[in-house]
Amino acid sequence: MKFYCSKCNKEESVDTPKAKCECGGLWKLDYQAPKFELDKIRSDKWGLLRYREWIPVDRKALGKVSLGEGMTPAIHLDEDLMLKMDYFMPTLSFKDRGAAVLVAHAKSIGVQSVVQDSSGNAGNSVAAYSAKAGIKCEIFVPEGTSPKKIGMISSHGAKVNVVPGSRDHCADVCRRKVEDEGIYYASHVFNPFFYQGTKTYIYEIYEQLGRIPENLFIPLGNGTLFLGVMIGLEELLQSGIIDNMPSIYAVQGENCAPFAETLAAGEKVIRHITPQKTMAEGIAIGAPMRGDEILQYIYKYNIRVITAPEDGIIPAREKLAKKGIYVEHTTAATYAAYLKLLEQEGRLKDVLLPMCGAGLKSDH
Repeated sequence: MKFYCSKCNKEESVDTPKAKCECGGLWKLDYQAPKFELDKIRSDKWGLLRYREWIPVDRKALGKVSLGEGMTPAIHLDEDLMLKMDYFMPTLSFKDRGAAVLVAHAKSIGVQSVVQDSSGNAGNSVAAYSAKAGIKCEIFVPEGTSPKKIGMISSHGAKVNVVPGSRDHCADVCRRKVEDEGIYYASHVFNPFFYQGTKTYIYEIYEQLGRIPENLFIPLGNGTLFLGVMIGLEELLQSGIIDNMPSIYAVQGENCAPFAETLAAGEKVIRHITPQKTMAEGIAIGAPMRGDEILQYIYKYNIRVITAPEDGIIPAREKLAKKGIYVEHTTAATYAAYLKLLEQEGRLKDVLLPMCGAGLKSDH
């Protein structure tokens, strides 16, 4: 197992402290997972440890770092729609799947201090798992980030820097610190070990349902869940567990939709745009660093990119709340996009949506 550069294909040890290749390309992970089989799941373990056969990190490190993430229920909202309750996590966000694996890897290679940029949820997850691992942590968040998310990050002992400007500018500020000081970049965007955690979203769905639903809706900003889902689905395909890809709907906010704009123009290189103000802060990424990689998946599997109406986010959030599901605004945006699609195209059966973040995190 090794890293290789997404641009020049240069190989590098996974133990490297380098955040990216010298040419500027991001690392991809050269890892072939064993064949996925239900009888290899460690049913005596909880959460991600059930799938340790297919997670390429030191098992002892993962066991020490784990906070019990994963094993979230899939429930029926109605006869057509299921919800994967991924905010039932230690830090109330699906990002715990990736943070557990990334921090376990960092711990296993002797990392003492990490930095990361985030709109809130990933920063909170990395801060929590770093605290469990005994790793010093510093998080950069953009202005406008929910005060409750900032408070949660601080509670784990991490230093929080609130950066004026956009989410993309916040990332630039953090990455300059990485380059200037050589601190380990525990990024949910740069580090491919994160996606080895988020792919367990797919493992759990298959274990719980014995199948993959026909239609999957996935929020798309930096692609943290999207890339994990694609990795997981391809592993199930290669294992012969499923025969074909489900229909996938990637959801962007209408005020920040670089993938939707790129597809509309028929282009193969991701457009970088300036995000407009949006309540869907978690997917408001105007310059996704793995944009071209994500586009390759979109074109390969004919994935639809749809947008959530800004004025539909609050009504969607309220509609979910009336049914006992209290989510943050970004999560509600995925439901808003689903409702918009139903209005435009009619009934869609056998649908699964991820409930990615708890509502208390974005009450602001």
